[in-house]
Amino acid sequence: MPNITTFLDIGAARSDDPALILPTTGESYTMRDLLDATCNLGSILLSHGVSTGERITICLESSAGYLVSYFAAWRIGAVAVPANRVSTREELAYAVSDSGSRVIITDPEGSEMASSIPGVTVIVAGGEALEGTVPWRLLPDERVWIEPANCLGSDLCHIQYTSGTTGRPKGAMLTQGGWMAALDAEAEVLTLRPDDIYLGIYPMGHVGISWGIAALKAGASFVVMERFDLETYLRLAEEYRVTILAGMPPVIHSLLTSPPGTERRLASVREIISGGGPLHPDIWKPFHERFGIPIINAYGLSETIVVGTGTAIRADDYPLADRFLSVGHPAGYSEVRIVDTEDPSQVLPAGTEGEIALRGPSVALGYYGMPEETAAVFLPSGWFLTGDIGYLDENGMLSITDRKKDMIIMSGWKIYPTEVENVLLSHPDIADAAIFGVPDPRRGEIPVAAVVPKRSIRIEEIIAYCRRYLAGYKVPREVQIVDHLPRVNGWKLMRKSLRETYSKNLRQIP
Repeated sequence: MPNITTFLDIGAARSDDPALILPTTGESYTMRDLLDATCNLGSILLSHGVSTGERITICLESSAGYLVSYFAAWRIGAVAVPANRVSTREELAYAVSDSGSRVIITDPEGSEMASSIPGVTVIVAGGEALEGTVPWRLLPDERVWIEPANCLGSDLCHIQYTSGTTGRPKGAMLTQGGWMAALDAEAEVLTLRPDDIYLGIYPMGHVGISWGIAALKAGASFVVMERFDLETYLRLAEEYRVTILAGMPPVIHSLLTSPPGTERRLASVREIISGGGPLHPDIWKPFHERFGIPIINAYGLSETIVVGTGTAIRADDYPLADRFLSVGHPAGYSEVRIVDTEDPSQVLPAGTEGEIALRGPSVALGYYGMPEETAAVFLPSGWFLTGDIGYLDENGMLSITDRKKDMIIMSGWKIYPTEVENVLLSHPDIADAAIFGVPDPRRGEIPVAAVVPKRSIRIEEIIAYCRRYLAGYKVPREVQIVDHLPRVNGWKLMRKSLRETYSKNLRQIP
């Protein structure tokens, strides 16, 4: 079957319009530029003995170089191992050692750290390269073309490490065929067209970059925003006449609380993506009413290349489900079912909460070098146990209610944090909230709330509000008033960090 990167060859023959745009640096690249850069880096990798199946760790800021590094690895049949540019030396060394990488691609600022890791070739993108490292300029003086490696759909091309918030990071093994299916599924979900302009905010070390690659494959333009800032986000949307916005719950919340007139700045936008966490109805519904922009509420994981095997709700799905709860129906070739949390062989009926299981072409092969962890969630039948709790309605539309690992069991009662958080967020004086469990010698666990207030609010008032809308056992037993909640990349809530930070000095509520 063809190599993923053949879409670059096809795109280069079709259009000379700007494909990748980086407003911060003033860079702009056509598909021909991206193909040339990919072949240039691919030839450098081949000249340093990188062969099919070998690992290449990428440690760059979100940039054209990061994207091209993926493409170059895939072009020669190697395996991309994305890392976070703000990683410590220990974190980078773990990714290199665990994956067995022989090459690190980084920038001048990261070259010293990368060079301190033994046994690797360090390729430095732009600027001055340290002695012993390999310099690389994105666009060569002379054009080079290399034939894409002939790959099977099952060939490993990407090891995506999880955030590691619950133990050492696990490397999800993603394939060439899985990526192809993911790009097609995302194009289907977004109904991508060549005249679309996509504003991406997801870090390039995250599988969320797939949305941007899907846009490129469809012939659309991909405008890159390296770090989210609301005013810059709005300015870019207005300046580039963006049609599709990357979003996530905190972004949508910030738009909802923006000043009047913001609607005009988003006049060209036809849809916005949300993913990476639950989108609370108290955010989604008023956003839709104010802006009239359909939210593509997508569900997927690193292990499924987002909606490569996952679900999404689109505007035409709204009549079939509660538009402010569902993450829609399967995309592409995905399958979804709800299974018993203790016995995944038991499939649960519509309307019954259980663990969400997904099956499809983009599901990872497993976790690299972790056979036990792989066997626990990647079933022989092809189903992947996501660890998320949810239900299917009578129309087959999926709703997510919580994370299995975040479920709190107090005296035998099951408490799902998202339900309690929805109540807290409906309070007019609360800006953000999180529920997490802490050990209790008598009851096993108790639910604890961390609350970010909009203005002064008494803890007793918070408790009383919860008692009004929740069964007694779901009411937080302890409350901590905080300035902000810890999130990975500004969006993925770190409940483990909350437990570690706040559990020692919380105020007990009788």
